[in-house]
Amino acid sequence: MLRAESLRKVFFPPRGEAVEAVKGATFTVEPGEVFGLLGPNGAGKTTLLRMLGTIISPTSGHCWVGDVRTDEAKDDIRKDIGFLSGNTKLYGRLTASEVLFYFGRLYGMDDGRIQSRIDELAEMLDMTTFIDRRCEALSTGQTQKVSIARVILHDPKVLILDEPTLGLDIMTSRSILDFILHAKARGHSIIFSTHYMTEAETLCDRVGLIYDGELLAIDTKEALYEQAGATNLQQTFLNLVGDEVEAGA
Repeated sequence: MLRAESLRKVFFPPRGEAVEAVKGATFTVEPGEVFGLLGPNGAGKTTLLRMLGTIISPTSGHCWVGDVRTDEAKDDIRKDIGFLSGNTKLYGRLTASEVLFYFGRLYGMDDGRIQSRIDELAEMLDMTTFIDRRCEALSTGQTQKVSIARVILHDPKVLILDEPTLGLDIMTSRSILDFILHAKARGHSIIFSTHYMTEAETLCDRVGLIYDGELLAIDTKEALYEQAGATNLQQTFLNLVGDEVEAGA
């Protein structure tokens, strides 16, 4: 299970005023649950996800994976987290297989286990035709599949997916969504950020709506529809954000 409690992040630029990017986010993600994080550009989604993934430290608040607080055992906790963004870069001169071997060794896996996982993931993600091709020669969709394989190579308990289908064609997007459903069935705790509301409606068990750094609402899709007087996530978000803007006017 992943748990965030009062996570807050303030950036202090060299010039100008401090920017509060995330304002006290509190929520949990259970094993076997897909939690959707939805919001416009600049809402604080990526900052929140990076705090959860131990990539940046919160200004205040804490996060737990299971019973372990992430700031108290970062190296150990990172073995239980897989973090993927839509703009993940790979080492162009290495083959897909070599990239996976490299990261497998960083995760402390032995070579036999790494090869076994590469073979398994190559089949699961339909990568067998390009697993030995240099990453610089791969298409956008193939690159993203290798990135996903890198993220789940060590079979982490928690998956943090920041717009994983951004810019992908419909077939590659479908395979990634299928992978997320497979991970859910295996009991992973999954945080899924996307701009594509239809993806969220298909995958997510619960949804958190974030705007201007604040989580406006967290609930099941159906409960949020009722709260906003809407029938889909897009209209739900627009209605709730509109209420928030009017309240702050």
